[in-house]
Amino acid sequence: MRKYDLQVCLWLLSLVLLYSQVQAQTFSLPPQDVDLVGQVRVIPAVHEDTLLDIARRYQLGHDEIILANPDVDRWLPGEGTPVTLPTRYILPAAERVGLVLNVPEMRLYYYPPVKAGEPRVVRTYPVSVGRMDWETPLGSWRIISKQKDPVWRPPASIRAEAAERGETLPEVVPAGPDNPLGQHALRLSIPSYLIHGTDKPWGVGMRVTHGCLRMYPEDIAALYDEIPVDTPVRIVKQPVKIGWLLDTLYIEVHPPLEEDVEGREHLMETAMDVIRAAVAERPARLSGRLINAAVHEARGYPVAVSLPD
Repeated sequence: MRKYDLQVCLWLLSLVLLYSQVQAQTFSLPPQDVDLVGQVRVIPAVHEDTLLDIARRYQLGHDEIILANPDVDRWLPGEGTPVTLPTRYILPAAERVGLVLNVPEMRLYYYPPVKAGEPRVVRTYPVSVGRMDWETPLGSWRIISKQKDPVWRPPASIRAEAAERGETLPEVVPAGPDNPLGQHALRLSIPSYLIHGTDKPWGVGMRVTHGCLRMYPEDIAALYDEIPVDTPVRIVKQPVKIGWLLDTLYIEVHPPLEEDVEGREHLMETAMDVIRAAVAERPARLSGRLINAAVHEARGYPVAVSLPD
């Protein structure tokens, strides 16, 4: 066995052990030339489940579980209906440090600082991002403060928007169960933007915010306790991700943002560009049929597009 293969096999073994010991969305960080973590799973729905119940149980967002199960009724899947859990991910094309958010994916990746004697890990969480008219800003930022039980002071623009709907927002919303920020908030270095909890967890994994990042209450609580102030935050737009596992090339496609008309019209070109860049460094036999299916279906989880030698 080649040394490289042995290293990857050892990493895969550590991933299985870690996956069985801790929460489902914490993974052993792979070697730098491996890009995939996790596994796609299929479970049977139980009678009282909705897809959104299943999504929260497995740390998935609204849109990603819908995309992975286009033929399943989101409100009444039905007893025993197979439900695909898209819990395999290609890591975004960004430095594996701090927080990385991929906006079209609506998923946050956290690379904690290395602890002595422990393996490096990556944690990943579903998030809500900004609506079409309140886009989440791309770029490099950092966490500048943390606050428990935050008070919300809606800016004038949000109060004006509410007024147009015939609603009245107070200038200050006190901490409590009805506070839209939830119980934890991480303030970004870009003014007025936060990573925070919510009083409406059913909306996690949708484009429903005014640009902030909204998380499940249990996820932001865990992240809040672990993440230090000054952690770097990188926000990217990658509807198509590409990655290697051993000698197999995978692609992960997410629908481009609604306002990204060019991205939607040229999604196949974007996919071919990232594929060509990947195989320029590591040649592979590609399947046009698999590539076409992956791009047109855009299921939001990795699928293989190369063929065995």
